[in-house]
Amino acid sequence: MRQALNSKSRLTFLKQAGCVAVVALSASTSFALPSDRNQQLSLVADRATYNDKSGVTTYTGNVVIEQGTMKLQADSLVANLNSRKEIQTITAKGRPAKFQQQMDANKGLARGEAQNIVYNADTGIITLTGNAYLYQDGSSIRGNSLKYSMNKGDVEAQGSSSNRVQIIIPPSSSKSFPGARD
Repeated sequence: MRQALNSKSRLTFLKQAGCVAVVALSASTSFALPSDRNQQLSLVADRATYNDKSGVTTYTGNVVIEQGTMKLQADSLVANLNSRKEIQTITAKGRPAKFQQQMDANKGLARGEAQNIVYNADTGIITLTGNAYLYQDGSSIRGNSLKYSMNKGDVEAQGSSSNRVQIIIPPSSSKSFPGARD
């Protein structure tokens, strides 16, 4: 009987842990290649825990999540669930935590990194703090913190007196600016 309960508990934990990973990634893939959602999900960590009462799932030790073109690497990842067992927040921490994903078939990989990456499911906002950096196709933005709204597509960058916001935009020969002369 005890062995059956342990097996049942493990199966429940695996289902919930897998659910957390899938929901976490579905949030990040909403603006990605549609084919990513149809790819196998792989989550690897040195340790995984789930607390049914608190709704907290924790992955620690070289956490790597991959699905299609999406890859997230962190030292730890914590997912907080609400009372309906839906993702409320996901926090990835690392030195730095890194992610990459191809958002559009015509563009290169989008890459980002920060000491902390927090996704808030209620607001759709991803916040990168601690030497935050985003890059795609030669353009980049760096600052102490970056906030990206998945709903609006807005980015807000904040710096400090010693670490100001830096934006790099490569030249484009296919675009001209009003008032510019050759």
